[in-house]
Amino acid sequence: MNIRRKLKASAEVHTGPLNDILFILLLFFLIASTLANPNLVRVSNPKGDKDMKAKQNIVVTVDKEQKFYIGTQVIPSEQLDTLLTQAIVAARQTIDSPSVVINADTSAYYGEVFRIMRLAKRNGAKVAALVK
Repeated sequence: MNIRRKLKASAEVHTGPLNDILFILLLFFLIASTLANPNLVRVSNPKGDKDMKAKQNIVVTVDKEQKFYIGTQVIPSEQLDTLLTQAIVAARQTIDSPSVVINADTSAYYGEVFRIMRLAKRNGAKVAALVK
């Protein structure tokens, strides 16, 4: 009768080096996927030379119901051209080149937004457009 136990070899796999290899492969594929995007079109974005925001002299707002506001005052669309021109002329008395900031709703008709931009440029104002 043999009571001795036989020594069995342990069946362990050391996973330390495997974790290192998997981590390196993961980093490689993450970096390669961000660099090799076939749908990417590279453009050069303009850089500003000053880090100052334009002073908002005149704010024109167009909401989704096509209502126009100069500041907080509701303006009929027929009078928008004359009132905006008057506001630009009045602002020019204190500032050399007034700025017109256009806040437009995303569902607003952008033909009107472009009309306001052209009108402000024609009267010598700087124009900035914001989309909400």
